[in-house]
Amino acid sequence: MIEIANVTMQTPIEMALGIDENGMTTAKMLYDFLGLNQKNYSRWVKNNITENEFAEENVDFWAVFPDEDRKFNPCPTQDFKLTASFAKKLSMQQKNERGEQARQYFVAVEDKAKDMVLMLKQAADNPIKLLELHYKALKEVDGRVEVLADDLNEVKGDYGKRIEHLENNMTLDYGQQKVLEDAVNKTVIEVLGGKDSSAYEGIGRKVFAECNRDLKHYFNVNARANVPRKRFDEAVEYANNWKPCTNTVIRIQNYNAQQTLEV
Repeated sequence: MIEIANVTMQTPIEMALGIDENGMTTAKMLYDFLGLNQKNYSRWVKNNITENEFAEENVDFWAVFPDEDRKFNPCPTQDFKLTASFAKKLSMQQKNERGEQARQYFVAVEDKAKDMVLMLKQAADNPIKLLELHYKALKEVDGRVEVLADDLNEVKGDYGKRIEHLENNMTLDYGQQKVLEDAVNKTVIEVLGGKDSSAYEGIGRKVFAECNRDLKHYFNVNARANVPRKRFDEAVEYANNWKPCTNTVIRIQNYNAQQTLEV
């Protein structure tokens, strides 16, 4: 539950950059975010991190091996933790939109850190000021939660639309098709006067066809099996209460009347 809370407290760009609890990203996450060619990752690391004369190991970056790679890969790809300041410098080298987005994020992080240090120094001997800073931090968290809640509601809305679309397009499963088929058969046989009737023998197929045609037309489908699943109960009720057209009723009566006369 704690891990979920930590993730949901992050903004989209923080999640994309894999920002950890210390405000640091990794070389891989930054490289992916910048949209650079994966084939050039090793060379990029060498030129910009490990052999960068203006960067210092264990100050600007730390070599790490991802836990997943360590478990499953005997020769895991080395990654590096990057400070916000160093990541900002690397982002500035990329003259594209992603590079500017990353640069602006890390600049904002640095500015907030500087402001916080300054405010803490000013409030060191002032308990009221410390309470004000605490309150301000809580308000900032509340604001972020509110923004994230809006984002979550938007995602839920989109997800809900997709679920609704799937439900609207799901057709009858095999069991439902069989139930509907039985309902059609029972109704048509009753309309014909039973399986032993002359109408069943003479025009049974035509009456079955008429019933299925009416059902498909009512539900606007090209096959009985394509009735929407969410309208299954309605389809069964329709089949149970189906009546043939007047002409068909007359033909059924004529067939069965002839049978009665012959008997």
